[in-house]
Amino acid sequence: MEGVSVDIADAVATIAFGNGERLNALGMEQWDELGRAARELASADSVRAVVVRGRGGMFSAGSDLREWEAAEPDEVTQRFWRMEQALRAIEDLPMPTVAVVEGVAAGGGFQLALACDLQLTAASARVGMPISRLGILVPPSFAARLSLRVGPSRAKDLLYGGRILTGKEAHDVGLVTTLAADGEVDAGLDALLETWAGVAQGSLRAAKAAVDQGLVPLVGPVREVPPGLATDPEEFPKRVAAFLRRHRH
Repeated sequence: MEGVSVDIADAVATIAFGNGERLNALGMEQWDELGRAARELASADSVRAVVVRGRGGMFSAGSDLREWEAAEPDEVTQRFWRMEQALRAIEDLPMPTVAVVEGVAAGGGFQLALACDLQLTAASARVGMPISRLGILVPPSFAARLSLRVGPSRAKDLLYGGRILTGKEAHDVGLVTTLAADGEVDAGLDALLETWAGVAQGSLRAAKAAVDQGLVPLVGPVREVPPGLATDPEEFPKRVAAFLRRHRH
């Protein structure tokens, strides 16, 4: 399977995507499917929690740049906006959410992990936002997801250098919430979900809503910013073409 699927068992919905190949890079169709899946789950009163994970032991390296190679700047901007709608649909789910981060979570893939409440991350996973290397102009919403977790200075440091961190490094700075030893990710997920199972579902949702309400003064204005130019028109085509050439050989 490569597309997005939703499976519900024991009041837990699992949104899965990819097949482990090409680092689970997401095409626009898959981004749209992720958004639709989240919006449908938003009204599922019987669902206690949502797990978001990639198949094949891999989260996601972000968007599939093969689809962007020949795109015009306006088209790329619209694709970023579609991606952002999917991320907001995940963020707006009323129940607790957890991303299971294995392998790589980079660029849009890392934004997908940050759109979840928690990130259960393998120690050796590689995470970060290396998008400046491609001539991508960081949207305010992307920057905010970083800043809310590690503060503005560390967010700038990560974005300026496009640094990739290990899961342990990301956990040490507070960028991801929960660390799991390699090979123990599924056990860690089971333990987390078992903890949530002992809490009243209404209390879980109320806790999430209360925290999110407190963030409205910070997040609200960012969400009102209209989509702007997403890439450097001169640098992006050259850098994407070079990136794809390197990874085709």
